[in-house]
Formats: sequence, C-alpha cells, structure tokens
Amino acid sequence: MMRFFDVFREWINNDLAIDLGTANTLVYAKDRGIIVNEPSVVAVHEGMRGDKKVLAVGKEAKDMLGRTPGSIKAIRPMKNGVIADFEVTQSMLRYFIKKSLHGSKFIKPRIIICIPFGITQVERRAVKEAAEQSGAREVYLIEEPMAAAIGANLPITDPSGNMIVDIGGGTTEVAVISLGGIVYSKSVRVAGDKFDESIINYIKKKYSLLIGERTAEDIKIKLGNAYPSERDKETYEVKGRDLIGGSPKTIEVTAEEVREALSDSLAEVVEAIKVTLEKTPPELAADIVDNGIILAGGGAQLGELDVLIKEKTGLPVAVAEDPATCVVRGCGTVVDSIDLLKKVASHY
Repeated sequence: MMRFFDVFREWINNDLAIDLGTANTLVYAKDRGIIVNEPSVVAVHEGMRGDKKVLAVGKEAKDMLGRTPGSIKAIRPMKNGVIADFEVTQSMLRYFIKKSLHGSKFIKPRIIICIPFGITQVERRAVKEAAEQSGAREVYLIEEPMAAAIGANLPITDPSGNMIVDIGGGTTEVAVISLGGIVYSKSVRVAGDKFDESIINYIKKKYSLLIGERTAEDIKIKLGNAYPSERDKETYEVKGRDLIGGSPKTIEVTAEEVREALSDSLAEVVEAIKVTLEKTPPELAADIVDNGIILAGGGAQLGELDVLIKEKTGLPVAVAEDPATCVVRGCGTVVDSIDLLKKVASHY
C-alpha cells in the first residue's frame, strides 16, 4: 500500500529540473533530489541514407568514445553549452526524462532547464522545443550562473553583490548577482573540454604522442592543478599512439607538466573574472571584497584553482559544496519554490 502512495506522489509531483550540460546532464526531481547524473553523450548508428538510430545514451555511450566502428558514432550533441545537434539532443532529453519518470508515457512534467547566460533567442527556442518534443507540458529556462548561485546558497535576493564563477564543460560563466538578477555576466568558451584539449595538444607537442579525450580527462582528474604545490612531482602513466613510429607507446607525465599545459586556458578564466570585476558597479564591488568569489561547476574541482584566483584577484575565494551538482541543485530549489520560480526563471 505504501508503495502505491509513493508512486502516486511521484505522478503528482513530477516537476523536473535539468542541467543540460556540455559534459554531463543532471536531472533533479521534486521531492526526490538528483536522480540522473550521466555524460551528455549519445551513440548513434548512421544508415546509408543518413538516418540516425540511437544505440546508447549517457555512460554506456561515453564508454564507446574512440572505440566505435565507422558506422557507429559517439556524439556529444551539446557544444559550448548550446545545442549543436538538435535531433540527437532531443533523443537524449527524451531518454533522460523517460528514465526520470520510470518509463511512463502518460506523465507530462513541468521542466526547468539551465541555459548559459547571454545565448541567443534562437538557441533558447531550440532548448525549449527540444524539451517540449521530449514530453514536457511546460518549459521554464533559468540562466546557469543564477542556478549556480542558488545552489551555492548565496543570498541572491539581497541588495548586495555576490560573484559566482561557474566552470562547466563548454563554458565558464562569471556573474555578479544582486536583488534576484544578474547585474553583469561574462561567458568564455574555456572550461573542462578546453582543459582536456590543452592536455592533448601539450602531450602531442612535447612527446609526439596522440591521446584521446577520455585519456586527457583521466589525466586532468588525476593530476590537474592550477598552482604549484607539493603534488608537482606526482606522475601518471599515459598510453597513446606514437606520431613518429605509429605504434602504441607509454610515457609518464607529472602534475607540473599538466599545470603547464593548462596555464593558457586558466589565464583566460582569470581574465574573465578580472573583466567582470572591472565592469561591476562600485557599491557591489565593495560587497564582493567582503563576500568573496564562489567557484561552482565541475571545473571548480581542479586542484588549487581557488589559490590561483585568490592570488590573481586579491579577493577571498571559496569552492561551493559539491560544485559539480551546484547548478542542478539550484535549479531544483527553484522547482520546489513557486515564488522563486516566478522571480528567476523565464517562461516561453
């Protein structure tokens, strides 16, 4: 009997919050918390006529990256925080929504989706239509920096300045928030994916070794750091293809080398923060001196990043609790509060 009431409650409270990220998609369900956290990857089989058949979505599809035959492609349909492949994004959204609703075809949820600040109306419409065609009855959009700030428990409705730096997979968004709105925001297409690309290019240039995206991501997770520390001499075994001989080859890279590989990309992130501080009204800038800078997003987990930003800006810097889920938790808070929804989300 209790199971019946649990299912019935889920049928009624079927609102979902979705962080449709370049690297990962997270889904928050009202009263249930985060129920999906999977890579934004779709494996498709391309037919002779160019038609696409979805074979796998999420983690299962990511495991296929770099390992598929010619007729099968592992696609990341989101690029720089926006839809790059509408058809595949729609299939991915439909899969995650269906999974969140236990496969039911009858429930039409209200959905709140996080989007990068400053994307075009065309891109906003594409996100909305993808969600509607995936089974949503109603779609709201909320800017990622605002969702991240809510997830980090910042007092967004107060008349004081708060700075959030959301480092995702495709973009880094720096925003100053006051009175429930974004006063100024700057977005740069430098984030987790660019970090991986920087590592690939560094190893290619220094060691004439070609590695894939998954290997670069593993290196970033194991050795990634932004500031000199006692970890500098730690090493990681890297396997790839020798560009000179063409055969497989194994090398060891150090944390110091990884930091060197990431230095240019991190400099762009720091520059975006500095520009935002320069554009911030004096009164709010004074608040940021007191309140500091909060880092969110998966990229905020990079070792010593807070130390680097503190040195470059002279301001206090803190990493939000569980930064990788900060955006979807903030979006989930909006799902749970109709008053907050009216203040910070856009309904199209």
